[in-house]
Amino acid sequence: MADNSFSDGVPADSGEAAKNAGSTEKLTDQVMQNPQVLAALQERLDNVSHTPSSYIETLPRAVKRRINALKQLQVRCAHIEAKFYEEVHDLERKYAALYQPLFDKRREFITGDVEPTDAESEWHSENEEEDKLAGDMKNKVVIAEKAAAGEPDPRGIPEFWFTIFRNVDMLSELVQEYDEPILKHLQDIKVKFSDPGQPMSFVLEFHFEPNDYFTNPVLTKTYKMKSEPDKADPFSFEGPEIVDCDGCTIDWKKGRNVTVKTIKKKQKHKGRGTVRTITKQVPNESFFNFFNPLKASGDGESLDEDSEFTLASDFEIGHFFRERIVPRAVLYFTGEAIEDDDNFEEGEEGEEEELEGDEEGEEEDDAEVNPKV
Repeated sequence: MADNSFSDGVPADSGEAAKNAGSTEKLTDQVMQNPQVLAALQERLDNVSHTPSSYIETLPRAVKRRINALKQLQVRCAHIEAKFYEEVHDLERKYAALYQPLFDKRREFITGDVEPTDAESEWHSENEEEDKLAGDMKNKVVIAEKAAAGEPDPRGIPEFWFTIFRNVDMLSELVQEYDEPILKHLQDIKVKFSDPGQPMSFVLEFHFEPNDYFTNPVLTKTYKMKSEPDKADPFSFEGPEIVDCDGCTIDWKKGRNVTVKTIKKKQKHKGRGTVRTITKQVPNESFFNFFNPLKASGDGESLDEDSEFTLASDFEIGHFFRERIVPRAVLYFTGEAIEDDDNFEEGEEGEEEELEGDEEGEEEDDAEVNPKV
C-alpha cells in the first residue's frame, strides 16, 4: 500500500505548515494596513524613544562617562547645599535671641504681669475711624454692664493659646473636650534651637501655670533634624528634614491623667465558674499624647503605613509650631493668619481653573481650524 504522507517528494506536514504561514502572513498584512493599529504602535514607539533612561542607554560609552562625572559634581553641590543650611540654622539661632525679648514681653501682656502703655497699645487699622467709634461704644457698654454687675476686668488676655488651638484646624483635631481645661492654663510656647556644634534640632517648650492636672511647669518636645545628603540617594536632598522626636514624662496628679482611661472587665473562673470584675487602664485619645511620640525606627526595620503617617503628621505639627504659630501667635489668635492661608490656597485653585479654561479654548480653536474633525 502506498504511503500517502508524501506527495511529489514533499512531506504533507510541510505543506500544511506552509499553508498556515501564508495565512499568518496575510493576516499580518491586513492588520498592518489598519490605520488605528499603526497609530497605536507608533505612539508606543514614540513613548519608548522619548523616555530619558532609554535615551541615555543609546549614548556612546564616552558620553556616559562624562555624565557620570556630572553626577559626581552634583553630589558635591548637595554637600555644599547642606553646609548652607547649617549656616541658616546658625542664623536662626542668632535671630531667635533677638526675637526673645519681644516674645517675653508678649508673654507678660498675655498673662497680665505687665499692662501695655498707651503708646504700645496704639494700632492703626484700615477702617481706623469706624473701628474706633464702634470700639468706644462697645467699651462704654461693657464697662457699664461690668460696673452694674461688679465684675473686675480680666487679667491679661484670657485663654490666648487655647484660642489658637481652637482656631487652627491642625491643632483642634488633636484636642479632646477633656483637654480644654488643661490648655486654658497654657501661658507660653517657646522654640529653642540646638547649641553651636551640636546635632541640628529644636525644642518646643509649653509653659503652664500651676494647675490641678500635673506638676510640670514646662512640657517639652525635641525634634531631631538631618541636614546632609543620604549616601544611598544623595540627589533626593532638599534641605534639613525632621528625622525623629522625643517627648517628656508628664507628672500627672492622681486621677488626672487624660491620656489613659480606666475600664472595667468581667472575668469568669474556668473551674469554679465564679465571676470577678477587674479594672484596667488603656490608652485614651488626647492632645497630651503629643509628648509621648512614636519613635522613628533606627534599627533598619520599616514602620507600617499607619505608623509612618502618624510620624509624618507629628513632624508636620512640630514644624508648624516652629515656623508659624510661635512667631505669629497674635495673628492666629485673631484669625488673620488663618484668613491669609485660606486666601493663598484659593488663589492656587483659581489659577488651576484659569489654566483649564485656556486648554478648553485651545481645543475650540483647533475645532474651528479643522471643521471636518
